[in-house]
Amino acid sequence: MTGFLRPNTDGSVFGAVHLGYVVVESKRLTDWDRFGALAIGMHVDRFDADALRLRLDDRACRFLIERGPAEDVTALGWQVDDHETFDRIVARIADRGVPIEEGTPEQAARRGVERLWRFPGPKNIVTEIFTTAVTTPEPLRMLSSGWVTGEAGMGHVAIVSREPEAMRGYYHTVFDSRLSDYIDENVSGLRMKIRFLRVDERHHSIAIANIRGVKIDPIRTRVQHINIQSATLDDMLASFQRVTDLGFRMAWSVGQHTNDRELSFYCVTPSGFELEVGWNPVVITPERESTWEPSTYQGISIWGHSTVGQTVLDKFAQFRRAVETARTPEITVPQLSGGLSR
Repeated sequence: MTGFLRPNTDGSVFGAVHLGYVVVESKRLTDWDRFGALAIGMHVDRFDADALRLRLDDRACRFLIERGPAEDVTALGWQVDDHETFDRIVARIADRGVPIEEGTPEQAARRGVERLWRFPGPKNIVTEIFTTAVTTPEPLRMLSSGWVTGEAGMGHVAIVSREPEAMRGYYHTVFDSRLSDYIDENVSGLRMKIRFLRVDERHHSIAIANIRGVKIDPIRTRVQHINIQSATLDDMLASFQRVTDLGFRMAWSVGQHTNDRELSFYCVTPSGFELEVGWNPVVITPERESTWEPSTYQGISIWGHSTVGQTVLDKFAQFRRAVETARTPEITVPQLSGGLSR
């Protein structure tokens, strides 16, 4: 793979980093198999008795579901285009005194990569980097006709944080992320600000949300959602119907976002975080990159994205979770958090 923007002479790695895979720990492998294959329409392989791998393309692994109690995302894997860029990133981590270690051969094999290095990330989500993904000639067995990956990576991750400036600083320090835009939204009377960061041509690979004025996090899981992009509108709508028909929980109905214009819906995975299945978001091509200016949008959606089936008990659980999180500090990586303040 070659990035759409090579590392700059000033040492930037922007454009040479792409979201490669997501690692999830769950006891519900059977549910994940059914959810991934029959509802969303991905290809599912049983790697061994304790792991599933979900495919979107010719890569051997895009989602690794490992048996364990967390019911959460435990690591994000980022592909780096070349060894020079890889070494730059490793040096940034090591020079700031952050522990970084090579993954074991077993970890690399499970993730479908030839070699990886691992280091701490915000909210205890391990950051993993690799250069070479294993591809497979095995034909895809999936209900979807295809997914958009390639130069844009496999999708994006959205995280609710009580320390949004530190998290934004982390991704800027490690990957030279750039701010695409902001969204201001009112949620149940609380003012939320969302920062959208890009590391390649995808409008955003990381979204960071926080409640303005108070340090609370109502989300049990470390991530709020993971996004994947359908190749066609028909694919996206068909997966929406299958999720509903098979009895998996829908979180947000089909709608269109204000900033990246993506049409999408959100459903709840067997581990409790949400999966956004989208179609046709804005792409920030090299031609647009030089003139792109961040904007602030009022509201997440132009239309749709209505909540589905949320009960009073759900609201209470979120409130209780927010109170609990206020008592304990959020995990950050101060050495990599930089000095960004907006």
